[in-house]
Amino acid sequence: MAQDLRTYLRQLAEFDKRSVRLVDKEVDPRFGITGYAAALAEKGEYPALLFNRVKGADFACVSNLLTEYERIALYLGCEVQDIPRVYGEKLQKPIAPVVVERSQAKVKENVIAEQDVDLGKLPIPVHNEMDGGPYLSAGVMIIRDPDSGLINAGIYRHQIFNATDMGVWFLGAHHGGLIYKKYKKMGKPAPIAIALGHHPGFVMGSVSRVQGIGGEYEAAGALMGEALELVQAETSDLLVPAHAEIILEGEILPDEDHPEGPFGEWPGHYLGGGSVPTIRIKRITHRNNAIFQDIVASSREHLVVGGVPRSGSIYQTVKEVVPSLKTVHVPFYARMHCYISLHKEREADVKKAAFAALNTEQENLRHIVVVDDDIDVFNGEEVAWAIGTRFDAERDLLVIPKWNGPGGLLPTNWEYSKEGKNTPRMSAAAIVDATKPAPPIVFPKRAVVPREHIDLADLEVLTEPGTDGLGKWL
Repeated sequence: MAQDLRTYLRQLAEFDKRSVRLVDKEVDPRFGITGYAAALAEKGEYPALLFNRVKGADFACVSNLLTEYERIALYLGCEVQDIPRVYGEKLQKPIAPVVVERSQAKVKENVIAEQDVDLGKLPIPVHNEMDGGPYLSAGVMIIRDPDSGLINAGIYRHQIFNATDMGVWFLGAHHGGLIYKKYKKMGKPAPIAIALGHHPGFVMGSVSRVQGIGGEYEAAGALMGEALELVQAETSDLLVPAHAEIILEGEILPDEDHPEGPFGEWPGHYLGGGSVPTIRIKRITHRNNAIFQDIVASSREHLVVGGVPRSGSIYQTVKEVVPSLKTVHVPFYARMHCYISLHKEREADVKKAAFAALNTEQENLRHIVVVDDDIDVFNGEEVAWAIGTRFDAERDLLVIPKWNGPGGLLPTNWEYSKEGKNTPRMSAAAIVDATKPAPPIVFPKRAVVPREHIDLADLEVLTEPGTDGLGKWL
């Protein structure tokens, strides 16, 4: 059986039954869905949430699904600390998709004709307080390059304008935006499809750093460990995921822009927006009992979904220039940072690794911290300890002026005025060398308990005595 959103939900529930919670109470799509996620986050809990009854909607909604590294490790079949390596290695072995017959495609179980399209029937949330309206945040937009014929897939933000129309916001050199401009130059609408609800491997494959236009379907296959099954779209020559929950089919109009925003983006601020191209939806296909998938915008899930694919791509790039790399980590709590651990054989290794990372993720990385291989980069306390004990700001800090921008989603890439007008600017990046000197220099050793004695500790004998058990001392 092909993997999809439902096979993953089953796998996750079997792995940890508390990781999936059902909300069987009517919720308002305006802040109701994200309200549950925010309330649980305040308690330090991040379960996947399945909303069975969303006001005005015909479908269920799953949100908060990919909030924990353990859930990524689950589908990759590895330990958390191995995610960047395994992710990166899988991307080096792409698996080509396969096309199946319409009768085999579960997403074709129901077809909504153009005259019956109503985006209001989807449980599309308004995520945060100042958002301009409902937004698709987990929709994978699929578009074919008219020159090469290659299909590109990526996640963009889509504000819903009315029953049939939505926007699409492209940033910088997004491949989808480059392809759209080709259609616009020809004065033609760009056929697109938006896939909603699929296996995490498909979702993350669509945001992986794949060189050139296309390749996301192959990346998804690599991450899923099997060929992604595709089927012919209803209204165009696009091939779409056969086992998605919902497919929206339409086109980007070449000459109809619409004001968009604001929208709370992953850095946790309101930036971007303006006038964006309009998508008109002409057909919807969906599975029986379809599950609409949402990513909680400007939240932990938003950061994990964006950060893990970057870690995998950065791992491969850095490994090529510094083979002694151990691992990398783009933390969900600060996706502008990248922590790199390596076995430093020469002083130049630090700068080579750092610049390789910066050039892989030029738009968003601001601070590269390089540490030794005895530091767990998934533990922020260890990284902070390495900076405190192995970093000298006068000697080990490299600032690269005017690296990021101008503009974009990072707040420091703008100048602000009391009139409320923003002017795009460039901002700097920094490399923090928190490593010990390279051999043969001798650096003070770290104080640790011998590993063999840690392994000898019998944790099974531990009890919780309470006050009664502590009686003779109390």
